[in-house]
Amino acid sequence: MHRHGYQGRKLGRERDQRRALIKGLATSLVEHGRIETTLPKAKELKRYIEKVITKAKKGDLANRRHVIAALNTRAAAYKLVDEIAPQLAGRTSGHVRVERTRVRVGDGAQMAIIEFVDELKPVAKEEK
Repeated sequence: MHRHGYQGRKLGRERDQRRALIKGLATSLVEHGRIETTLPKAKELKRYIEKVITKAKKGDLANRRHVIAALNTRAAAYKLVDEIAPQLAGRTSGHVRVERTRVRVGDGAQMAIIEFVDELKPVAKEEK
């Protein structure tokens, strides 16, 4: 059978499980700044999060709602739009990097770290 025109990795899951996995990984990446996962998951997450970051950089109401829908928690979406996206404004693409790390002992899976390319500075919260 051919694979022409098929896009994306299945990651051994059904469609809804795969979407939930990617959303969870994206939320964790925004909250922590870098995460370690398997290489195929990291590569698939890179495709997903680049599009979300581009929408977050625009920052208008419709794109903010797209970002909220793309991540699991509103707190992560607000952090991406209000804190992280302004720091990535000088870059048009390539906001995250995937770096191979080790081979997992249990099953021999290739692990990778996915992180933001630019050094993110914590933003001081303003008190009302």
